[in-house]
Amino acid sequence: MSIPPQLTSGFPIVRDGEAVPEGMRGGVAAIGNFDGVHRGHRAAIEVAKEHARKAYGPALALTFEPHPRIFFKPDEPVFRLSPELLKLRLFAGVGLDGAVVMQFNAALAKLPAEQFISEILVARLGLKGVVVGEDFRFGSGRIGSVELLREMGAKAGFSVGAIQQVMSGGRPISSGTVRMALAAGNIAEATALLGHAWFVEGEVVRGAARGRELGFPTANIVLDPATQLLHGIYAVRAHVDGRAYQAVASYGRRPQFDNGPPLLETMLFDFEADLYGKTLAVEFVAFIRAEAKFDSVDALRAQMAKDVLAARETLARFPN
Repeated sequence: MSIPPQLTSGFPIVRDGEAVPEGMRGGVAAIGNFDGVHRGHRAAIEVAKEHARKAYGPALALTFEPHPRIFFKPDEPVFRLSPELLKLRLFAGVGLDGAVVMQFNAALAKLPAEQFISEILVARLGLKGVVVGEDFRFGSGRIGSVELLREMGAKAGFSVGAIQQVMSGGRPISSGTVRMALAAGNIAEATALLGHAWFVEGEVVRGAARGRELGFPTANIVLDPATQLLHGIYAVRAHVDGRAYQAVASYGRRPQFDNGPPLLETMLFDFEADLYGKTLAVEFVAFIRAEAKFDSVDALRAQMAKDVLAARETLARFPN
């Protein structure tokens, strides 16, 4: 799956305090944080879609924002694979009919599991089924379980599907394993675990214009400071104004010049227009090399030319 398009009004999203449209009631919901919407998440989503078809209702994702780890441990940054907007776009891209986004706050954290089921799943959404991971825990003190869902579901009239951990190469697929792969610069593994390319998105900002001075103009976006992608050079595809361009990107602190805050600097091939202020999405295809400091700026310029060639050759092996 490539980068999904921007959300439209055709993909309904319901948040706390909003009325639930009739077309989103009586469905089947996959429930979870869904950071990255990886292959394990997709397994639950596909089961929800199948059950929803049989129940003649919508297939939904019920998710939480911010990530619960941010609420419980605010001083420990969380490397989000897909911030809320990108996660919602991924939901739409995998064929869900809508999403319910619940704010994860003190009130929700203290809500007893039984009330979560009776007030949210039954009364508010009128669900005919839910799909969760077999180790799913919820409610105050995390006492809610698949067993409780099944017990209350039998009385309330909704089914419960529990998905076993999806494995890859003997390792469980999780948001954590994807984060570790990206932190190691292992883009191939991250892509395999996700089932789609990892991508980021942001507004193009002005930098120091060193790339242009060196003959390699870049479009720069600032990523979340919690991003743990390995600093280095990557073969990427850049998406802007509905078009995709082959590109090479550097993510890091520019040790040749300032060791400043990390920045994603992307050079789009065969592209000359001004991108300042535009939204740029960058899809990571392959790792080329680690960030490094060279003996001279001329040596850096020569290496950048090699990086461009390596990115072109790499992207030729990975057609869209």
